[in-house]
Amino acid sequence: MSSPGFSSSRTPLPPELPTGEIISTYDKYLDAKHAVDILARSGFPVQQVSIVGNDVRSVERVTGRLSYGRVAWMGALSGAYLGLFLGLLLFIFQPDNAGIGGVFLAAIVIGAGFGMLFGLLSYALNRNRRDFSSVMQMVATRYDLVTDPSHLHEARRILTQA
Repeated sequence: MSSPGFSSSRTPLPPELPTGEIISTYDKYLDAKHAVDILARSGFPVQQVSIVGNDVRSVERVTGRLSYGRVAWMGALSGAYLGLFLGLLLFIFQPDNAGIGGVFLAAIVIGAGFGMLFGLLSYALNRNRRDFSSVMQMVATRYDLVTDPSHLHEARRILTQA
């Protein structure tokens, strides 16, 4: 969402908090997004609305336990993707050097091997520091819909009728 009061040009906006009045407050981002959808469907100028997350917290969700087998598998998969990409580049820039199957297969196998090797090496060096995989997220505890004061009453009217 863009900040209220700015044009919709393609130049990136400097990071700053939007100014204006709070239309409503929600505990979940999906609820705030749904409210903006309601405003958009009713013809409200949603380019004048911002969703502002407050009280941001870091949440790390544990996705599983790490073992040598899992690390090897994840390294092989990421290496295979890199190998596929490199094989595609080789095929594009030198199409007459090898058949399509040979280039891709060799690049995928070599990439998977190196990915597995580097993954296992990294895991062995950090073994006692971290034995689990996780995903980090930034989550706000509440979300405010903010708009220009001239649009405040119309936005509240639309949301209360919905």
